[in-house]
Amino acid sequence: MASVTVDDVRDVINISSAEVPDTKILKMLKRAEVTLELELGKEINYQNCTDTEKDFITVLAAIRLCHSRFKSRPDLGQSCLCSSLRQRSQTVKPFNLHVEKF
Repeated sequence: MASVTVDDVRDVINISSAEVPDTKILKMLKRAEVTLELELGKEINYQNCTDTEKDFITVLAAIRLCHSRFKSRPDLGQSCLCSSLRQRSQTVKPFNLHVEKF
């Protein structure tokens, strides 16, 4: 099983711990975890999840963090989202999540 860390999220968007505190990233991790739980209809724990779930939670938390930074500082958020996630998309394979619709 895999675990998502604050450093995983920082690595995706190339920021340091001085730029964004752990508490802010942990908040985004929890929100991403809940989003995935709702989509899959099952409980997810970002500290004990599959590799695919880890990738999804990490990237979604990074996007949410960039969005929150964009709202407060448009110059930081946009560059964060555009450059870092574009680089990551070239190295990460697509998510393979199966979602059943009822």
